[in-house]
Amino acid sequence: MRASDAERERIAEMLREAVAEGRLDMDEFDQRLETAYKARTHRELEPLVQDLPAPGSVVAPVGSSAPATPGSPAANWPARIGGNATSTGAFAMWGGFNRKGRWTVGRVFTAFAMWGGGEIDLREANFEDRETVIRCITIMGGVHVTAPPELNVDVRGVGIMGGFGEGSNEEGEPAPDAPYVRITGFALMGGVGVDRKRTKAERRRLKEAKEAEREARRGRELGGPDGGSGSGGRKEL
Repeated sequence: MRASDAERERIAEMLREAVAEGRLDMDEFDQRLETAYKARTHRELEPLVQDLPAPGSVVAPVGSSAPATPGSPAANWPARIGGNATSTGAFAMWGGFNRKGRWTVGRVFTAFAMWGGGEIDLREANFEDRETVIRCITIMGGVHVTAPPELNVDVRGVGIMGGFGEGSNEEGEPAPDAPYVRITGFALMGGVGVDRKRTKAERRRLKEAKEAEREARRGRELGGPDGGSGSGGRKEL
């Protein structure tokens, strides 16, 4: 069956998410993306994603008229839920603490900072349970929480002569299968801030994927080696 422009774009989106997740290197991505835009039939498209898991929760198959539902480019959330917690709390007094990288957040995590500060990074963390409560208490101190844009985060703290709230937010929507994290507590003459942003490595992968896609599009518009546009055999006028 002949492939449509929408189906080629759907496969290209799956490839972009795969390179963002680190499943494809840039050379593989470039080759597959070029093949996808030149593909004329489903038989040419299907092998390009046969060895890749569907990103997020739902991706429409090739040939379906339903739109794809993009998921998180960096997280296989079901695989990151469960297991024993590696940390259920943190304490800082005239000092600091940090929880970042690969760690497992307890279903209830309590952070306390007095005349000190702490960092809680959830971007690469696993979660003991699907629902997590992070309690942040600061007295003349501060706690900074960083979460990926695809995580479900609810901030409900109180600031007393201080601040408790959300800061910068990168573009992205919470994934339906991501954990739910409620951040609560109070800041007395201090502050608790919550930022939603991706890791530098993920931003770099996404940037490289977009640049490679632009190059592929430019090649399509100028015409491939066969003199065609690479889009379903149609030529650009």
